[in-house]
Amino acid sequence: MADKKLYLFDNPRNVKIVLYTLYISCGILLLLDFIVHRHTQHRWEELLGFYSIYGFIGCSAIVIGSKWLRGVVERDEDYYTRDELTMTEEEDHVAD
Repeated sequence: MADKKLYLFDNPRNVKIVLYTLYISCGILLLLDFIVHRHTQHRWEELLGFYSIYGFIGCSAIVIGSKWLRGVVERDEDYYTRDELTMTEEEDHVAD
């Protein structure tokens, strides 16, 4: 066990640091939403937290869409070796 290499996120303390940094960054950006004046093109851009909500919906759509797409284009585990196995079985039958 002493020879096992530890990576950055194997330590739970490092994971907590990354998460707390993310939470603090999100909080600061939300506070800046009150302070920074935005030059908007549309009325809905003036809503508090619009870009946060828009980003969350966009990322969620990407994740849900990728799960659906995976079901459409996914191959079996033996997809690449299936032809080789079939050819080997045919050669065995011919040799008999």
